[in-house]
Order: sequence, then C-alpha cells, then structure tokens
Amino acid sequence: MTAELILTGGKVWCGLGLPDAEAVAMGGGRVLATGSAEEVAALEGPDTRVIDLAGRLATPGINDAHMHLLPYGLAMAEVDLRPKVAPTLDALLGALRSRAARTPAGGWVVGRGYDHFQLDVGRHPTRDELDQACPENPCYIVRTDGHLAVANTRALSLAGIGENTPSPEGGLIERKEGRLTGLLAETAREPIIEVMPRTTPEAMVEAIERGGRDLWTYGITSVMEAAIGLRDGWSEMEAYRTAHAEGRLPVRVWGTVMGDKGRTILARCREEGLVTGAGDDMFRIGGVKIFTDGSAGGRTAAMTWPYLGDDPADKGILCIPDDAEVASMVLEAHRAGYTMAIHAIGDAAIDQVLDAYEAALKDTPDPDRRHRIEHCGWLRPDQMDRMTAMCVLPVPQPAFLYYFGDLYLTLAPADKVAASHPMRTWIERGLEPSASTDCPVTEIAPLPNIYTMVTRRTSKGTEIGPEHALSVEEALHAYTYASAYAEKAEGVKGRLVPGQLADVAVFDRDFRTGPPEGILEAQCDLTVLGGRVVFGRAG
Repeated sequence: MTAELILTGGKVWCGLGLPDAEAVAMGGGRVLATGSAEEVAALEGPDTRVIDLAGRLATPGINDAHMHLLPYGLAMAEVDLRPKVAPTLDALLGALRSRAARTPAGGWVVGRGYDHFQLDVGRHPTRDELDQACPENPCYIVRTDGHLAVANTRALSLAGIGENTPSPEGGLIERKEGRLTGLLAETAREPIIEVMPRTTPEAMVEAIERGGRDLWTYGITSVMEAAIGLRDGWSEMEAYRTAHAEGRLPVRVWGTVMGDKGRTILARCREEGLVTGAGDDMFRIGGVKIFTDGSAGGRTAAMTWPYLGDDPADKGILCIPDDAEVASMVLEAHRAGYTMAIHAIGDAAIDQVLDAYEAALKDTPDPDRRHRIEHCGWLRPDQMDRMTAMCVLPVPQPAFLYYFGDLYLTLAPADKVAASHPMRTWIERGLEPSASTDCPVTEIAPLPNIYTMVTRRTSKGTEIGPEHALSVEEALHAYTYASAYAEKAEGVKGRLVPGQLADVAVFDRDFRTGPPEGILEAQCDLTVLGGRVVFGRAG
C-alpha cells in the first residue's frame, strides 16, 4: 500500500521498549510502517505527502486519561480566574467587575480556576466581596479543583440557600460567626447549579469543538471525558453524539457517563444500549462515574487521618456516607456490563470503592473488567495489594503535584504527601498507571505533567517523593499506551506500530535527553490524527 503521509528525518519514539525509528508511514488512518528513512521511502508514491521532521521527536498521540473536554470548552468562555491571570484578590474581583459591566442586570457572571492558596490574601473570596464586584448580577466562581465554589448573595438567594439552610449530605455550606461566607463544597453546590441558565445544545457542541481544537496544539489526540451529564444531564450526551455525527469532534473521546446519586444518565444510557465499549474509534462509551469524595487541596478528600490543624475530626467528606449504598450502585452497573470509573482521592474513599468492587466481582466475576479509580492519589500499601488482586487501575494526575504539591505540604504530613501518586510502585505492581490532568482542574499541557513524573518536583521546585520518579520514556508510556490500556484500547492505539491508529505528536526537540527543564521548554509543532495533519505550528 502506498503511504498517504510520511514523517521522516527525525527521532520516532514508537513505544516503551521499542527501538526508535527515523520515519513513519501512514495510510488509511493507520500506521503502515516505521523504520529507517530509506526503508519508509519505499512506500512513497506520487501523491504521498512527505514532512521533514528535521531531527524533531515524534511520539504516539498524547492520550489524556482523565479530563473534562466539554467543561474545558465552556470555561474558555467564562471569566478566567486562574492564578496566572488573576494572581491577586484585586485582580480576581476586577475581572468579575469587568464581566459584570458587560452583562445585563440579573445575568449570571461565572468564573473558573481561582486557587485560594496562590491568591495574595491566602484565602477564598467571600460573598460580600463578590457582591461588591457584581452588585446587580448573581455571581458564582469555582475553585481550580472543581469541588469548591463561592457564590454571592444574589446567587445564594436564587438557589434558596439562606442563613439557616443546613449543609446537605456530602457537602458543606460554610458559615462564620453564624453568617454565610458564600463558600460551598461538594453537594452543597448543586442548588446553585440547578438555577443557573442551561447551556444550549449548540453551545455545547461549540465548546467540544473549541476545546478539542485547542488540545491539538499540545499533541493530544485522545481523551477520557470524565463526566458526561454532570451539569446538564442527557443533553450533554446528545451534544457529543451531534458533534460526532457532524464531524465536529476534534479528538477521540472515551466518554464516562454520570451514574452518581442525584446526577445520573445511566438509566437512559442502558435503554439506548450505550454500555462500556459501544461506539467507534472517535467516540466510545466509557465507564460510569460516581463521586465518593472531594479534593485534597480543598480539604474534602476523605482520609482516615486528619488534615493538619487543630481539628482531629477534619478528615474530609464522603459524598455518599452509606457504604452499602455505594456498593449497590456499583453492583447494578457492573452487572449491566459497565466498567466503573469512580472518583476517589483519599484513602477512606478508596476503601469504600475497593469494598464495592470486591463485592461486585464476587457476584459477577470478570477478571479483565479493568474497573478504575479516578485520581487515587492518597492510598495505603494494603490498598495497593487489593488493587493488584482485582486488576483495578489507578488513573492519577501527577500534575496535581506540579500545581498543588506545595499546598499539600501545608495540609498533610510530609510523609503522606511524599507517598501520594506513587507512579513507580504502581508500575512495579503491573497496574499500568496512566497520565492525565483533570483539566480544567489543572492546565491541559502534558509537558509539565511529564516533567513532574520525571522529577517529582512542583512548579516551585519542591521535591516530593523522588523514589517515585520515572524515566521520560516511562512517563510517555503512561500518557500513551497506559492511557489506551485503561480504555481496553491498547491493541488499537498508544504505540506507533503497523495497524494501530495513525495518531502522532511531533515536538520541537527530543526532550528525552538533556536536563529535565528542557521538557518544560519544549512545545508541540505538529499533530496528526488518523493520518491527517490537524495542527501545525506557524513557522
């Protein structure tokens, strides 16, 4: 077969343990061959497009194993409150004030991405401050982790949250001196979400398209969408199906469906035969999502030990305190043929999930189901043993250490922080830990994530648990093959070998060599999806 596209004259990393090649040939959406430039040139025909890599590094397309594509695309149209944009409280409030000035009275002002730990005041904004910035508008801002938010008085009132409203099960409505601060955690955010304007179907498709095209600029060709139905229910599934049908889905998506308590589209999925594995190589139904706890940075990840401070009861929040209820939810989905992809960050939540998995697998054995624990950041050695026995896969975000590691050291004992996100141990146990960002919780860029896997350093240079550091090729493996393995797609993508999907990322340098800081300086120059160039950096 004559190649449609050849990349040649570079360093082609085909996968962990495979020899480098100089060139790769593609046709019919698949890899045809890799090898020396001379060998691959034999597949060139008169219509073959040939691109000179000029010594650059080509890898399999990056697969972010856990991110939120639709929310990422939507957030690109919201007020950007990330630390690099709004590092101070004044800057944050100024951004909200500016958006409010362009928004009709009564219209919502929504922001995303602030990190109270990095704000100059070292705390969350308050509802009074949001009232001052947006006096005529309901205002709602979400912390970077997506598990805490602050609402102003107008938003709280619309949601029916008053001074005496009790905190719901699995959530927190914060008060100080008997008065609402505006801070809402976990399930306490749901009344706000319920009264916010619904996103139109076309706006959702536009967000998927906008976010996915941005991912091309980083060499990302596949993602796991972590929670279809999280905010707008079934209409989110319809948006994905529309984007796919209309050719507006820029990246391959393994779509996890919400099956949570109170936030579920699972019954509708079952009615329509949308079980794990249904679909094609562009859009496939993935696992079932349940939230069992919050985030470590927000002190809501459920631990068996207390966070640093004066309160020995401060161990986070179990979103569903009844273990039997979690087990029942898992068993129902497991019997129906679904892979589970449950959010559990703290070891108390991980205990709850492992108990449920053990019961489900005992009821309906399936040794290759590959149930997952999303995040799985803070676990104990005995839990690792249980995961190995059941082939339960960790889906961690090493990027959390890069962006939040210094914060973790103020919240938890240093030895527990060092033992978190134990990539090296997972690899030694054969658990194929994948790599992801949980974007928009952290930046989508894969290179800071790879840097932290290799160095175990935070963005400020703090070294945390260096015994878990990986080689660059092991980190790339986590971002390619292991992410495919977590979808049961390792036979289809994740390596550059004949027959696999022709998804390729080309970087401007071979960051496998030289000091690790070179990883952070690299950038994606070219992205190929299914043998078609979808992104090329200008120049």
